[in-house]
Amino acid sequence: MSTPLVRLRLDEATAKRVADVLEDAFPFGEASIAAFEVTKDDWSVEVYGGPEATADELAAALREALGPESAGLRIEADAIEEADWVAKSLAGLAPVPAGRFVVHGSHDRDKVPADVIGIEIEAALAFGTGHHGTTRGCLLAIDELLTERRFERVLDLGSGTGVLAIAIARAQQSPVLATDIDETSARIAGENAEANGAGAFVESIHATSFDHPVFAERGPFDLIVANILAGPLVELAPDVKGHLAPEGRVVLSGLMNHEEERVLAAYVAEGLALVGSRQLEGWSTLVLKG
Repeated sequence: MSTPLVRLRLDEATAKRVADVLEDAFPFGEASIAAFEVTKDDWSVEVYGGPEATADELAAALREALGPESAGLRIEADAIEEADWVAKSLAGLAPVPAGRFVVHGSHDRDKVPADVIGIEIEAALAFGTGHHGTTRGCLLAIDELLTERRFERVLDLGSGTGVLAIAIARAQQSPVLATDIDETSARIAGENAEANGAGAFVESIHATSFDHPVFAERGPFDLIVANILAGPLVELAPDVKGHLAPEGRVVLSGLMNHEEERVLAAYVAEGLALVGSRQLEGWSTLVLKG
């Protein structure tokens, strides 16, 4: 059985932007996306689809996701044998350092320094491998916050692969509640926590809203991290505030730079104050306090 592959050759800035757009455009598990350097001035974006689609269909979906920007891009459609596609998609993903953390695939396990916290995540099924400005921005913000204080009640809202929950649990050796509206994501986050030695601390739950009883049982939280999208972040502002402990901290990402003002306004309206921000590859990470 073969797997469809679509490849684009771009400059570095365009490659990273295109990869970010595609990660947000394709539903969870529908495609694996990798952006990596080929030569100094040449980057590749590779998109691997599921076996139910052809390479031409994947290319058409990619063009639709990119809109008018796709008109000027050279898009190559191909197919590779299923046995090779995961290895090929991972080969271009180098370890990603973020403060005390390094996110890596199993192929780079031996490259992780002994003095950092290595988080091993495979890219076959999930957004949140660390190779995205939002995930790295959150990890850097978490690294800074954990130098200031210990957080006893932690929520990773929209946990995806569980990278952020694992990072906090490993750094503090303390419980973290990880939730996601996607049942597959919640399962994978739990599996990743087990694989990274954080299974005893990370509880991964499928929860479609704050009405789930686990939030009342485990809250109020003194740290909430939410790496999702700008629209849901705005909608969730009252619930996040309602489940935040006094003097708690909130880390928000998944928003592009131009969306920062709108998201921040929603949380300021709930009484939170901005204490830090960072922009990486066109994406913003906000840190607020209650």
